[in-house]
Amino acid sequence: MLILQGIIDGILIGGLYALMGAGLTLVFGVMEIINFAQGILVILGAFLSYSLVRATHIDPFVTILITIPAMFLLGYGVYYLLIARLKRDRVIMSLLVMFAVAQVIEGVLDIAYGGTLVQIHASYVDTSLRFGSINIPLVYLYAFILSAVLMGCIYVILYKTKFGRALRATTQNPAAAQLVGIDVHRVSAATLGIGVGLAAAGGMLYGMTASFNPASSYDLISRLLVIVILGGFGSVGGAMAAAIIMVVIEDVVAVTWSPVWGQTMFYLVLVAVLLFRQQGIFGKQIARAQ
Repeated sequence: MLILQGIIDGILIGGLYALMGAGLTLVFGVMEIINFAQGILVILGAFLSYSLVRATHIDPFVTILITIPAMFLLGYGVYYLLIARLKRDRVIMSLLVMFAVAQVIEGVLDIAYGGTLVQIHASYVDTSLRFGSINIPLVYLYAFILSAVLMGCIYVILYKTKFGRALRATTQNPAAAQLVGIDVHRVSAATLGIGVGLAAAGGMLYGMTASFNPASSYDLISRLLVIVILGGFGSVGGAMAAAIIMVVIEDVVAVTWSPVWGQTMFYLVLVAVLLFRQQGIFGKQIARAQ
């Protein structure tokens, strides 16, 4: 039963990590830049929801109606103010720029909230469903459902809309996309906006399932990078699969062996993949052909 509990917990929490990692891999797929600020952007989303809940006493899920549009605009602005201005060595320079953005946001959050751990509270955070010896926390179930809904929305945007066709064309060949009249800069800005908007939703969910402070972003970005690398840079589906697989492995090892080894397995699997399948679960070329 411990293994079954670990598998269920891993699937539910893996859906949350898939949502947080989807924005990171989507941005890389279109712009080929690693958004090193994704971890702190998730924490920013968590703090925004935390502040709204404390100020207005609304349900945390309602806060994303405010935080997602606000952080979409933040991502859109960051692209035009910083990324679009890079003309040389864009991959390396954008990594440094996003690292600088992460440091600035962390500094602002540290000034505003300090280093005290906080958590977003709601009436159902400590409530669980029980099926025999199996325990399913309601907050994890709700987080998984919202993650699935938002990931479904991303699928619809990518494959059922004109913008999605433009985005996929930009992913496959930016130069050719520009030649057929696609505004590559606008698509890239919107993509970064969507990635940051997903961080807002992921932050709200993360803030209900774990205590956090500005420094929490370091462990978070390391885990998200592992997930994106394992899934194959640029593959949203790969990131989802990798997130669920990795968190299931971590939880099963934690409940059957040791919590310390559960966390360690996360990175041991990464080393194995980098040694034997450098392109991840789904290679970059496969992701771009989807």
